[in-house]
Amino acid sequence: MTQDNVLCDIGFIGLGVMGNNLVLNLVDNGFSVAAFDLCKNKVQRIIEQDQAENITGTQRVYDSSSYAELLTQLKAPHLIILSVPAGDAVEQVCESLISAGIQTNAIVIDTGNSLWVDTVAREKKYKNHFTFFSSAVSGGEVGARFGPSLMPSGSFEAWSRIKPIWEAIAAKVDPETGKPLMRSKPGEIINSGEPCAAYIGPAGAGHYVKMVHNGIEYADMQIICESYHILSTGLGLNVNDIADIFEEWNNGLLDSYLMEITIEVLRHKSVDTNTPLVHLILDKAEQKGTGVWTAISSLDVGCPTPTITQAVYARSTSSFKTVRIKASKILKGPETIQLTAQEKQIQIEQLHDAIYCAKICAYAQGFQLMKLAAIEQGWSLDFTSIAKIWRAGCIIRATFLQSIVRAYNENSSLDNLLLDSFFAEQLNQRQLNWRKAICNATMFGIPNGALSSALSYYDSMRSETLPANLLQGQRDFFGAHTFERIDKLEGKKYHVQWSSTERKTVEIV
Repeated sequence: MTQDNVLCDIGFIGLGVMGNNLVLNLVDNGFSVAAFDLCKNKVQRIIEQDQAENITGTQRVYDSSSYAELLTQLKAPHLIILSVPAGDAVEQVCESLISAGIQTNAIVIDTGNSLWVDTVAREKKYKNHFTFFSSAVSGGEVGARFGPSLMPSGSFEAWSRIKPIWEAIAAKVDPETGKPLMRSKPGEIINSGEPCAAYIGPAGAGHYVKMVHNGIEYADMQIICESYHILSTGLGLNVNDIADIFEEWNNGLLDSYLMEITIEVLRHKSVDTNTPLVHLILDKAEQKGTGVWTAISSLDVGCPTPTITQAVYARSTSSFKTVRIKASKILKGPETIQLTAQEKQIQIEQLHDAIYCAKICAYAQGFQLMKLAAIEQGWSLDFTSIAKIWRAGCIIRATFLQSIVRAYNENSSLDNLLLDSFFAEQLNQRQLNWRKAICNATMFGIPNGALSSALSYYDSMRSETLPANLLQGQRDFFGAHTFERIDKLEGKKYHVQWSSTERKTVEIV
């Protein structure tokens, strides 16, 4: 039992960066927490931090020395939140809770970045021991502390119990403007606005949606980074000039969290050298796998996500630093292009439109992927709700999402965001600048895989006819894979007897 035999509302296991901040968020919102971590120093640290921040003076975080003690400290039925690394660690904690005697009516919530199929398997595996529930969390450590975006999925009965807790700790937005209602200090509570937490669907659905969120995040980050590369290397602008341009853009259509933090990164100088930090960071990008998962899933489902996938490839390419250094000495690029101040300004304006159009396409790819995956898995995903909970608390939060909310509000069965009248108009108006920006980058010799793959996606989607007719002819020639004909009954298959001198076309029954 806790001190004075107080029973806690929630048990919490895993006090890393995210777990630590989620606990503090929970207690700020009035929930008492019994905390456990294999590292005792982490437990002591969070108790001390809570005592320092707590203005009420009442104890809110309690120390649990073991899984068994944790269970004795909780109100029944038990509600336990896990914030442990995805993979085997989740299994180990679940098995430990079973060994400690967890109640069968308990709910265990996995908040890590688990692969969605693992979540589906775990719900089945533990159904006779407790209710395994999952909730993806986005927003990083600041979001976890002051309001994340939450994507829960699993038993709807369990959700009815979890809902008031999740809505309390989630980020909030103004329902009219879609603007985040931010809190930024301990103890501050926002009771108004729409919470960025909504039930996604059956087991695995929440983690799938978070996986796609991360895929879009990869694309959005790469689009910004390519733009930085064009401005710095192509136009010869310094980091302060680029930060100023991004800040201007962030006051308009490109207003987003990722743009905000990019500005801060560009303006930051190393304390020891007074040099812009971005110039000192090694150009090798790391990744934790969610972007790769999104790309793999898109291939499995048969949904094109070229911009998301290209962003993953860009990170992989960056890791070949030694090879790139060698290649830079022997592979030639274009001659340096000298531009006037006016020409630079024109190209900056073109690049703005290219970013915006590519961003639309990246989101279109992500939402179409979720739509097709939902059909395959039998999920009923509410895309209006998903767009709403991404407006605050998460890494891809942006004013732009309010337009996506409106699009799905007007047509919940929308096949692709590019078909929405607003987005179609935006792309139609800006596609010429987009093309020019990519031409400029290409003539500078600057890689622009995300920007250009998005344009290729746009051009493919707007093409009534693609050269897949020739491709099917090739496949039929070497593999007798058959084809359909536009002048015959739909669904009928045909094959040309290519090895025959007459090369007759025959109907395949």
